[in-house]
Amino acid sequence: MMWKLEFHLLAKLEISYQSETSDVVFLVQHLMTLWVEPACLDISQCILNKKILNVAAQYVESVESNCFTQFLILGTKASSGCRKYLQMAVESFGELAEEQHSIIFFQIILDSLNFSSASIAKLTRSPVIGKEVDMHIIEDFILEQLNLTKSSILEIQRFHSIASEVLKMVQVILDALIKLCRAYAQASDLDSYKLNRRNVDSVTRIDYARHFISITASTIENLYELGTFAASGGGSLVTILNLSWKGVVSLLQLTKGIQVERLNVGDIILSLVSLATESLRCATESWSSFPRETVPISDAKRAFLPIKFFLINAVRISSDYPREAIGIFKEITQCVLSISTLSVLWGNEMHLRSVSEGLVELVEPTALLLLHTLLNSADVNSDGRCQILDWLFTAPMNSDLMCLDKGFVPDSISISLDGIFTMSCDATPTSNMLLLGRVVVFLNLLKTSQALKEDMVVSISCKLDCLLDILMHEDIYASILGLEIPISCGSSSPGVVWQMMFSFTLHTLTTFMLVATSSHLAWTQVETFLLCNFLHPHFLCQELVMELWCFLIRHAEVDMVHHMVDGLFSMLKTIASSESSLTPFCPLRKMTRSICILLTHAKPTTIDQVFNSILSDNDFYLSSIISMTLILEGFPLLSLSDNVKIIANQKVQSEFCGFLENYFKEHETKDCISGLHGLPVYALSSALLSCQIKESSIIDEKLASQILRFAISLLHSYKQATDSTKENHAKLLSAALDIISNMKHVYARNDIGELILELKTLFVSCSSTDSNALFYQVKPSLASFMAKLCHMELAEGEDSTLCSAIYDLYHLLLRDRHWAFIHLAIAAFGYFAARTSWTELWRFVPQDAALSFDVNTGHEANEDRFMSELKAYLEKEVALSAVIPCKEQLSCLAKEGMILKKNFKIDNIIPQVIQSEKRRKLPNGIDEGMELLQNGLKVMNNAIAQTESSELKRAFSSHISRLEDVISHMIDLTSKS
Repeated sequence: MMWKLEFHLLAKLEISYQSETSDVVFLVQHLMTLWVEPACLDISQCILNKKILNVAAQYVESVESNCFTQFLILGTKASSGCRKYLQMAVESFGELAEEQHSIIFFQIILDSLNFSSASIAKLTRSPVIGKEVDMHIIEDFILEQLNLTKSSILEIQRFHSIASEVLKMVQVILDALIKLCRAYAQASDLDSYKLNRRNVDSVTRIDYARHFISITASTIENLYELGTFAASGGGSLVTILNLSWKGVVSLLQLTKGIQVERLNVGDIILSLVSLATESLRCATESWSSFPRETVPISDAKRAFLPIKFFLINAVRISSDYPREAIGIFKEITQCVLSISTLSVLWGNEMHLRSVSEGLVELVEPTALLLLHTLLNSADVNSDGRCQILDWLFTAPMNSDLMCLDKGFVPDSISISLDGIFTMSCDATPTSNMLLLGRVVVFLNLLKTSQALKEDMVVSISCKLDCLLDILMHEDIYASILGLEIPISCGSSSPGVVWQMMFSFTLHTLTTFMLVATSSHLAWTQVETFLLCNFLHPHFLCQELVMELWCFLIRHAEVDMVHHMVDGLFSMLKTIASSESSLTPFCPLRKMTRSICILLTHAKPTTIDQVFNSILSDNDFYLSSIISMTLILEGFPLLSLSDNVKIIANQKVQSEFCGFLENYFKEHETKDCISGLHGLPVYALSSALLSCQIKESSIIDEKLASQILRFAISLLHSYKQATDSTKENHAKLLSAALDIISNMKHVYARNDIGELILELKTLFVSCSSTDSNALFYQVKPSLASFMAKLCHMELAEGEDSTLCSAIYDLYHLLLRDRHWAFIHLAIAAFGYFAARTSWTELWRFVPQDAALSFDVNTGHEANEDRFMSELKAYLEKEVALSAVIPCKEQLSCLAKEGMILKKNFKIDNIIPQVIQSEKRRKLPNGIDEGMELLQNGLKVMNNAIAQTESSELKRAFSSHISRLEDVISHMIDLTSKS
């Protein structure tokens, strides 16, 4: 029998040692002599080596420290040999004669791991601090154990029946190695190594620290490789996955501050991010294969737990190694963008809303924390951190990369998701694929900005304009107006709530405004942003900016509000002094409309101050234009104090009466209906329609007579008017009808019939193109006028010329088949029908009324159908039962957004006004005064620096600081003028 002699010697050696006739050195030396290096798969050789390991394992615990390295040499040889056994067994798999033989070859690996575990445990309890040769022996031993554990895990499926035992033993060894590194760290003088104190007393300690670093670096490398492999091994290796990555994190924390050349920490972080992205992609593919099947929330959370695990470990490493993390910021931010994009896309699909909730609850907060770790690190300079924001929010977008409905149509969602995971980092800044994610990430940064450092808050405040640019994209515009998104409640109250995206956008912006107030630089940027976008030409951006202004007006200090409102009115005067138009979207009306919106949120004292300052202006003509334009746009007259309110009402009425007096002077008629001269009529009309002025405050028989006369005169003169003034005639007639419809007592006058007949003559009897154009311009006001005819004294069944005119006018309104005019006409007729004493209402309804037609064919008019539709209209519930929009609604919003973006022009009024103010020449002496202020400030600073009184320094420092800010601001103003 082969190896018979060796077996005999081994048995004799064991007996000799047990009888205490030999020492441990003699034992281990002879064991190493008997060990046979594997050259082939020999069963007898394997059994002999296995017996040697069993004998050595019995005495590991009892061996003295000075002899322990001999056992480590044996352990190193055994581990190296076992790796050869494993390699040969794998290569010869299926060729072994018996199953029993294969088990023996794998069993020796288990025995070797067991021996290694006992050796590492002993080494941990008593770290060897001695000669350099001993350190090399330990390093070789540990490296071989790491290689053997890695090889065993890579081929774990080959171990068959003992696979679970091998797996448990590998876990024990890895855990022991991690504890060993910690023990070495405690015994090492790492501070000396970090400071490189190379004196005689510390040389040994420094060598020992290098020894620790070498062991730790090898352990981290192998744990990193095992963790990466275990991530692809499914659930069978989850314990190895947890242990390896937690070990990597804890050991990297041990080596923090020590340069380890062998480790590339950036690659480790990148691997974690890549594993998270890959796990997310796999989960996405599995759900996409069943596109209409609802995913249970438990399944979604189970799929997201590994992703959260990878990201948490990435956060922990990045917080200790921020410079390495900054080097891969593109990959990190792309992962964060992908997660945020998916949360919105999935939330738009009913069967995937649970997936979206799980993603937002478990994964998104951790992903955002990873981004915060990069942005908030004190170990990285501000330029490096700002580079992340620049990469995310300043690159141009290519609108051709994303089709109109992509991301909103359920059938195309898989295409969008494929694009998310296949996109390269270099393509991310110019792609629209992750545009939704950009918005969500930006909003979350605003929401959590209080946790960021001041320089990052300032940088974000500089990117607010970029947010508005993104919101103008047609898909983002549709999402903001139409979508609900899941919002994490935070760590204090775990869970997810669904919120309209517009509301969330507004909430985060207002939150950031509060945070920005703590930084002078950030608040300056916010003020500039609010001012420059005060008249933003895009609807959505204008709404958001105005909401921010209103929030500021509601909550800011009174002095600050007065200061800002005064600044806005200075610009309003600049616009009004050069404005000669009164079209709805002219700069003057846009500016006054926005100011009126702000004043509805201001305190009464502020509103009083504004109105009094207008009345006290020395330029009476300019004051009159501004006051009437403000009232036209909804100035909150009811919020004025009682005394000022009386003055305001009197001004509106006196301006209106003055206009009528001038109008009826024949030689001024043509001038009075052009330009801004009709402003008092529009102002009174707007004030009555918005209930800012009550009818009771302007009841005046003379005024009632004049307004009727004015309306009739406009109808007479319209036909003779030139093309350039016809539009002004139509606008004035519309305003006059609105005023009349809000003065019930006017309908009791006898001359109201004359106005009705004149309206019928112009609109019904005349079918010219001009009358049709006038009709569509005046129809909304005509509908209001007709609705209030219920206040007239009309006899039931009367068949007079006046009643015929009323019939004809109602027929005119009710025949129109434009959907908006149908609404106006039905609303007016409904008001009339509900309040008039007439019972024969059918006489007011034409046979071909718009709602009497068959909805599907557009033909077959029927009076009964009209009455049925009218009843349904009056009883209709206008509230929608569901918040989630359908894809058709989102598509319409996207098309609307595309048109808005196409028509968008950078012609902001405020920058133009500022520019015009910048060009104004400064008065003489300003420059000289500024120079004196600067010199005086230098003298004061020098004097304070030389004083020895700390109390005096504290008393002056805050005042001097504020003075520096004021002078700096003044210098900025003078430099721009």
